[in-house]
Amino acid sequence: MEEINSQAAPKPAGHYAQAIEHMGLVFVSGQLPVDPKKGVGEVGTIEDQTRQVLANVQAVLSEAGCGKEDVVKTTVYIADITLWDRVNEVYAQFFGNHRPARAVVPTRELHFGYQVEIEAIAAVPGKDE
Repeated sequence: MEEINSQAAPKPAGHYAQAIEHMGLVFVSGQLPVDPKKGVGEVGTIEDQTRQVLANVQAVLSEAGCGKEDVVKTTVYIADITLWDRVNEVYAQFFGNHRPARAVVPTRELHFGYQVEIEAIAAVPGKDE
């Protein structure tokens, strides 16, 4: 197993790695909409939050040698399911024609008052055989 850490994503605020690579798969820890340059701060719209979360996921994937097209599964945690259509629109724009498997988990509250968190599993190119 190899720990993956990217300077372009928020540093872990607890006892976990940004991601772990194991047997050709990268397991990205749940990413909140924290701007790695500014730290925890303004919540913003759900669209802004979703874009930042996906940028953080992409930064960790890049550090592991993966792209968004290598994502095989995501789990999306959302604090208010009525926001789902807006999250899904940004999510679809991000992934384009690529459609990884996905679970959506409604939850009550997320850390720092944020409304969305996403974790991902990706296959490292050339190691998935």
